[in-house]
Amino acid sequence: MKFEKEMKIIRKGTDEIITEEELLKKLEISEESGRPLRIKYGIDPTGFDVHIGHLVPIRKMREFQDMGHTGVIIIGDFTARIGDPSGKDETRPHLTAEQVENNAQKYMEQLYKVLDKDKTEVRWQTEWFGNMTMADVLKLMGKFTLAQFMAHETFRSRYEKGIPLGIHEIMYPILQGYDSVAIKADVELGATEQKFNILAGRDMQKYFGQLQQVAILSPILMGTDGKEKMSKSLNNYIAVFDPPKEKYGKTMSIPDDMILNYFNYATKLDTSEIEKIASQLKNNEVNPKVIKQRLAREIVTIYHGEKAAMEAEKEFNLIFSKKEIPDEIPTFDLHNNSMKLSEILFESGSCASGSEAKRLIKQNAISIDGKKIDDIFFEIDKKCVVKVGKRRFLKVVK
Repeated sequence: MKFEKEMKIIRKGTDEIITEEELLKKLEISEESGRPLRIKYGIDPTGFDVHIGHLVPIRKMREFQDMGHTGVIIIGDFTARIGDPSGKDETRPHLTAEQVENNAQKYMEQLYKVLDKDKTEVRWQTEWFGNMTMADVLKLMGKFTLAQFMAHETFRSRYEKGIPLGIHEIMYPILQGYDSVAIKADVELGATEQKFNILAGRDMQKYFGQLQQVAILSPILMGTDGKEKMSKSLNNYIAVFDPPKEKYGKTMSIPDDMILNYFNYATKLDTSEIEKIASQLKNNEVNPKVIKQRLAREIVTIYHGEKAAMEAEKEFNLIFSKKEIPDEIPTFDLHNNSMKLSEILFESGSCASGSEAKRLIKQNAISIDGKKIDDIFFEIDKKCVVKVGKRRFLKVVK
């Protein structure tokens, strides 16, 4: 089959392609015309703390870029002010234009850890929605029926439960769909929960006389607990901004039955290599810990390089295999006679905020000289070693 090599890469880590026949046709047209396909992915910069689960479709975009195609990132400066209702039981808070711009800049900084910047086109919805009139908006709304939107699982569920559903939220798929028209998308990438919105883009393109985009849907990466999808609120995520040692340690904490899930959706390994690993696990040929160490190295290498991955592994082995505290750990000067543990964690940079520090204390993730602390009002008045989570240490001095 023509494009067999390309399709094997595209199918890896993909849950559904709508449709493969259309994608093959687009690849053929691209080859004959010399025009790269335009691969779309939209981000709503409602925040900027990106985790590796967010980057599953972004890695797919990079694979398309390596084939010579163009990645188009849509900054949802309009939709971010609505908040994607997919899978949400409540309306999201509104953001200011300044918050959206600041979040978008930090978001892109993280996406470029994976994407080829020279083959990435960044577009803002303001370019096409900024000049639209009310008549234009009503015309877009007229392309869809209320029945179509009430078939959306999230909308239907919220309506049946009596949970408020704003008219502006119903606009979300319409706006995302028109993005595809505005940039003439050939392919749109997204998580499986984005299926309704991406198919709305196909419908919108059809209405405007364009060739319909192909939808490539990726599964949601499970969190490090192996139970829930990766989420900051559940503290089961690996952030792009996490340092190498943190990424390595978090990867090593995943359950053994999640190893293949992470190899498939969080690494660059090809399908044949992952099949070998699956065979090793199934036949008990290699200790799962050894395979998991390889997984951790692969993930750290993507974001920080091979040297950082090896250093992270060395430190992990030092802490967990030998049960030792690293020789070099950050220190915090106790500048008062006593201070709250949560304040120390925040001021030292061990936690991003006071609320995160309190959350970790409540979750029994903090210990002092080996003793777990669960009191958010706990105070420190002497020298000690604070352990944050499983891998971070802080030496308090006076």
